[in-house]
Amino acid sequence: MDWNHLQDLWDAQQQAYLPDREDRISAMLDIVEVARGPGPRILDLACGTGSITRRVLIRLPASSAVLVDVDPALLAIAAGTFEGESRVRICSADLRRASWRHALGEPDGAFDAVLTATALHWLPPDRVAGVYQEAAALLRSGGILANADHIVDEGLAVLEKPLRELAQARSQEVQLQTQALDWDGWWTMLKGQPELAPLVAERDEIFGHHEGSSHTESYLSSTWHLSALRAAGFSRTGIAWRRQADAVVVGVR
Repeated sequence: MDWNHLQDLWDAQQQAYLPDREDRISAMLDIVEVARGPGPRILDLACGTGSITRRVLIRLPASSAVLVDVDPALLAIAAGTFEGESRVRICSADLRRASWRHALGEPDGAFDAVLTATALHWLPPDRVAGVYQEAAALLRSGGILANADHIVDEGLAVLEKPLRELAQARSQEVQLQTQALDWDGWWTMLKGQPELAPLVAERDEIFGHHEGSSHTESYLSSTWHLSALRAAGFSRTGIAWRRQADAVVVGVR
């Protein structure tokens, strides 16, 4: 299995939906590097194929990472990509349940940073708040949580829907121009891989849907996120990056 090729296909698919994807990840890594130095221990939360960790290890070679997700197909791609990499450990755990923190098998204060991107909006608000609290316990004093996601600016809430419609139209144009897979096309492609097809079927059972069509998304405001971070025990909070209806919210433990 050509894991790097699958990573390239995943990146192209994600980039079509999020043209500024690299910018938001870079913004998170800027914060981590400035706040925690050249060798941070990272928790890559809802890691998918390990996109964030790939970039962390290139930019900060002295770093290490624990990757967490519940999706067996994406975790298999991550495991194949990082096979033999001593700086990386991969863990299956479900953020929908507070028990994910204990499934991780890490003590409190084990990490310098918790990073996550375009994932927590799939959770209901109470679990987003819960994940913030659970992640806070895993961070050292001064540790960073950075969440890059669909995060509405309340002052521009009236523009949220048309902005998303514009972004969707643009992503369709990019997909046509670059021949990048769309979301459903990605999963259809994986089902055609004998090594991964059973894991995609397992994924469908976990999420109770096919090709992601029945997910319920929560588009919460930056005010909501910052308040939830403070309630979780983060002493300082703020917005590190924004583009239209997307942002990177940061909490300092």
